[in-house]
Amino acid sequence: MTHRPKPRILQIARLPLPALETDLAARYDVVCLSDQTDPAAFLAEHGAGFSGVVTSASIGLQGWVIAALPNLQVISSFGVGFDALDIAAARARGVQIGYTPGVLNDCVADMAFALMLDVSRGVAASDRFVRRGEWPKARYAPQTKVSGKRLGIVGMGRIGQAVAERANGFRMEVGYHNRSPAVGTTFQYFDTVVDLAMWADYLILAVAGGPATRHMVNSQVLQALGPQGFLINVARGSVVDEAALIDALTHRHIAGAGLDVFEDEPNVPAALMALDNVVLTPHTASGTHDTRRAMADLVLENLRSFYTTCTVSEPVPGT
Repeated sequence: MTHRPKPRILQIARLPLPALETDLAARYDVVCLSDQTDPAAFLAEHGAGFSGVVTSASIGLQGWVIAALPNLQVISSFGVGFDALDIAAARARGVQIGYTPGVLNDCVADMAFALMLDVSRGVAASDRFVRRGEWPKARYAPQTKVSGKRLGIVGMGRIGQAVAERANGFRMEVGYHNRSPAVGTTFQYFDTVVDLAMWADYLILAVAGGPATRHMVNSQVLQALGPQGFLINVARGSVVDEAALIDALTHRHIAGAGLDVFEDEPNVPAALMALDNVVLTPHTASGTHDTRRAMADLVLENLRSFYTTCTVSEPVPGT
């Protein structure tokens, strides 16, 4: 009886869930590119042996790596963002690309609300106030009520819809901006982000990254959001002009911000860290045990599906 060799998979770098690496190694012949002393030399010698790649949304996959894998057939990415993936290069080669949508909607929407509540009510800032021993000396300043306010959502996809569902529990009026009006929703649609920001008390970003949305939120949008408005970003750091945001926060052109993502992760500008009207989290919106396991399962399912049916189960749109 002959045994078919395991497909050879190139893991671009260490993955957010170690258990996924264990599961991959049990099913495939896996080599981690970041473990190689000279990745380019390694690919020049061994690249032809790999038919699959596993990566993550934050790591992505560069065109030169794709070019060094002449027999590449499938990419399975841990995450929903694919702006760091060279989609054009993969598409030109007919490579299947799978990702992990759906399973992280709830956690990302939860984080959007956590950031919104925190920056509005000063949860993290008041925690620091107590820990510094300032409570016996002074009262903490009144903060901002969230319930009943206007919530503007930029990107009414799966995550945007999950955010809107939560807004209902806070009796918030919801408006949104999309490339085009979303089907099946009665929420008010705004043609531009500026118009939405002018209307909203809170602006939550839930769009994909990439050139089409780069600096979508600029000084004009922040000016429209105004001194009583808050910005929440659980999308991609590239969506916001970070320099314009720092200026707006510093001069109180907006009330505050909750940020899970940044332009040059993991490097966060010192100017942001010095401000008390912004809450900062280290790109952990999907970072729960439940969601990371579900994402890992989809990474594995995309590979299993491809190697049995030649089609990934969750293809990146347009691929």
